[in-house]
Amino acid sequence: MSTVSRVAQRVDEVPFLERGDASLLLVLPGLFMFSTFMLFPILYLVGVSFTNAKPSNLFAGDGVASILTFGEATFVGLENYVTILTDPAFWNSFGITWLFVATSVALKIALSLGIALVVTGERVRGKRFMRSIIIVPMGLPAIFTITVWRGIFSSAEFGLANQVLAEFGFSSVAWMSQRWMAFLAYNVTEAWLAYPFMVIITVSALQNVSDELHEAAMVDGAGYVARFLHVTLPSIKRPVLFASILTAAASFQQFLIPFVFNEGGPARANELLILYAYREAFSFSQYGQGAAISLVAVVIIGAFMWLNVKRGRLADGVNEA
Repeated sequence: MSTVSRVAQRVDEVPFLERGDASLLLVLPGLFMFSTFMLFPILYLVGVSFTNAKPSNLFAGDGVASILTFGEATFVGLENYVTILTDPAFWNSFGITWLFVATSVALKIALSLGIALVVTGERVRGKRFMRSIIIVPMGLPAIFTITVWRGIFSSAEFGLANQVLAEFGFSSVAWMSQRWMAFLAYNVTEAWLAYPFMVIITVSALQNVSDELHEAAMVDGAGYVARFLHVTLPSIKRPVLFASILTAAASFQQFLIPFVFNEGGPARANELLILYAYREAFSFSQYGQGAAISLVAVVIIGAFMWLNVKRGRLADGVNEA
């Protein structure tokens, strides 16, 4: 009898309850790590959102125990949620965030699909080199990339964007001082940060499109556009939709771009939701309200992803044996 067979026989001889206890011991380290780094911070955030926590009372007292019990902060119930939901700044932030998600995702899909079609084209030379260049932005720190793009959209005459406009006979633009110009700069930068991921998913999907379907469409007289609309797009719809949901959630949580560019300006007009939560918590020292805003964002993101996965039928077949 082989060693593997003897081990399997001994495992079968162990009572089920004991084997279950052993399995529990194996997963305990993972459960502990999950609770420490994921579950506990979320529960603590929930607790803080129901208090009037501020730097002056949340950290009052001695030792870690006082912080875990929210220091001298008092329970205020739903007051923080009522405050933010009646704050016009919240609704402005909520609306501009969803607008940013919609425009940035549309731009990323269009840009990524165009690039993916180029690097998978039969007549394109140097496709391997192009694919390696495409993923370069993924290896750069986000803060570095955002800072560079902030310089590109500088309102000064020597800013690269203004120099390009000057070449075409247009006047300079004060990018960070005009709401929609700053919003456009946010979108371009977000597209640059996210397009490598989208391109990778799209290229993988395009490579799995059946050549037989294209050949059959060509026999029927379908041109390139018709084949793209009726063969290519339906074949890559699910992977691209899945990638779009993920990048939409990332766009909803975008913080660095508006913060580095102009802190959500001008005059908080482009203050995305996460930046709004940050400002309430750390600029105005309202930790309770900041926690409430963050939890609202978590609920919105969760509902958004669940709804899109459900409606897009992306989970079909997961439970099939």
